[in-house]
Amino acid sequence: MRWSTYRTSDGDEQVGLWRGDRLHPVPGASSLLELIARERLATAAEEVGEAIDPGTVTLLPPIPRPPSIRDFMAFEEHVVTASAAIGLTVDPLWYEQPCFYFTNPSSLRGPHDEVPVPPGSGALDYELEIAAVIGREGRDVAPADAGDHIAGYVLFCDWSARDLQGTEMKLNLGPAKGKDFASSCGPWMVTPDELVPTAAMAASVNDRPCSAGRLDALYWSFAQMIAYASRGTRVVPGDLIGSGTVGTGCLLELSRVHGSDAYPWLQPGDHVHLEAEGLGAIDAGIVPGPDPIPLKEA
Repeated sequence: MRWSTYRTSDGDEQVGLWRGDRLHPVPGASSLLELIARERLATAAEEVGEAIDPGTVTLLPPIPRPPSIRDFMAFEEHVVTASAAIGLTVDPLWYEQPCFYFTNPSSLRGPHDEVPVPPGSGALDYELEIAAVIGREGRDVAPADAGDHIAGYVLFCDWSARDLQGTEMKLNLGPAKGKDFASSCGPWMVTPDELVPTAAMAASVNDRPCSAGRLDALYWSFAQMIAYASRGTRVVPGDLIGSGTVGTGCLLELSRVHGSDAYPWLQPGDHVHLEAEGLGAIDAGIVPGPDPIPLKEA
């Protein structure tokens, strides 16, 4: 099943189930998160209303306000190439345990929303990812049991300001302002039975093909990521668990291999298209952002 959250022309937020290219509203559903938490997806699928034209509504992130977003770094090719791009080698510890950071749930954007350049950045990048949606609460979950805690999967983009990220991480914290300004998600959540394990993933900028990879290149599985995320704490319904960037899935990698002239940073007016087999596409226009407000007087 494919589930979306959308906004009507009246401003109402609703939940819908896709059947082919038509979207069917779920009467009485306050949110997709509520259906997931109450394990009502199967029941709700039998109660959908008449199909509506998707072109008459605005698609939102499937979970517009997730409790948390943990973004991992689980594709080896990305880790190796991105590390080399900033003059580092891969720490052997990466092969012993997965790693992640928390990003900002309040800055999550829909699949067709514009992305402003963050204040003070001249090095905006996309990151092509897939995220698991937690469907059942758990603590200290074993990898063998983690699949039972997944409600579905979504296409995910972790937008990154590489210059801000590099500067702030010199202080041994972060990423913060290099990441927290925007993430994109959608257009729908697929239930686990519909995920293609070998899903092809691709990205283009201004219709020029850039990135290409596959989901089965993961070094750390979603089950292992969820087990680690839940160690000593809880994962709860609606939490997003990002895979991290697929190999070749960002400009940082591509410019390292092919040169920065061939793969420049994103600029206002650029159009980014991200897609994954079975998970739909994100289409985002890059627009100007505000100038940074000084923190201290000159």
